Amino acid sequence: MNPQPAKPIVDILNTFPAVWERLNRELDKRIVGQDQLIKELLIAIFSRGHCLLIGVPGLAKTLLVQTFGEIAALNFKRIQFTPDMMPSDITGNEILEDNHVTGLREYKFIKGPVFAQLVLADEINRTPPKTQAALLEAMQEHSVTVAGEQYALEEPFFVLATQNPIEQEGTYPLPEAQLDRFMFCLNVDYPAFKEEVQILLSTTQDHREPLTRVITPEEIIRIQSAIREVPVPTSVAEYAVSLTQMTRPSSSTAPEITRKYLRWGAGPRASQYLALAGKVFAVLDGRYNVSVEDIQKAAHAVLRHRIILNYQAQADRETPETIITALLQQLPT
Repeated sequence: MNPQPAKPIVDILNTFPAVWERLNRELDKRIVGQDQLIKELLIAIFSRGHCLLIGVPGLAKTLLVQTFGEIAALNFKRIQFTPDMMPSDITGNEILEDNHVTGLREYKFIKGPVFAQLVLADEINRTPPKTQAALLEAMQEHSVTVAGEQYALEEPFFVLATQNPIEQEGTYPLPEAQLDRFMFCLNVDYPAFKEEVQILLSTTQDHREPLTRVITPEEIIRIQSAIREVPVPTSVAEYAVSLTQMTRPSSSTAPEITRKYLRWGAGPRASQYLALAGKVFAVLDGRYNVSVEDIQKAAHAVLRHRIILNYQAQADRETPETIITALLQQLPT
């Protein structure tokens, strides 16, 4: 029997479903459809995770991020990644200027756009790995180091990155270390017919329904902290780790499909993110402990960008989705 979180934390968790509904109502004013995308994006945010959104242009990826920043009163910055960007264009740099008090010349640090609470890394794969790496410390440590000086980033801090899956010319694949920093990789699909008609009608007129701020950065931090107090039973933790280890071809527990089709599997961060996402699923369901079903719900979003397929998988037209589904079916609950 798992203990319940302390009463103040339970009070916060009890209000979370209502906050969730208010957020969805406000997002619906600007975003048509994309219910699954919105749900998984919010789960990552309340888990303190970063998200990679993959979809063709025009599917409201940028609009979704901007809208959430507005209704949550977050300090929002957008970085448009290009091939000629330098790391200092993200983190900031030092400039030499005159000190009018002392009369001496000294260096002053000018903060870059990463110094925000909500950072949109637009088309992140259009810049070389050296520039992409400027986000690694920020995403993991929530800090930036420039010229030996470490600067803390304002909390809460999220990086939401977009990527176009079609165009290959002028793009650079994200290094595995960069991909592993993203909690979720979310596929953004085309809208349904009726949704696309509604999008056409709502975006071809000047009137836009005003948004209401429904949550503050301080409330986000409190909810994040409360969710972390939700216990994970040992059996569920073992299930999450077992699923992660099944993706590794070198593991003794790797099934035949892994050895046949995967070149590399997921690391320990995958298990951690499975548990964190499971906590949010549990709280939304009115429970104070995580179940195996919660882990299963998060499996595709957590694992799809952490497993690397080999040539055999490509020849047999296997995808990360089909392999993850097969692993879930093989792993006993």
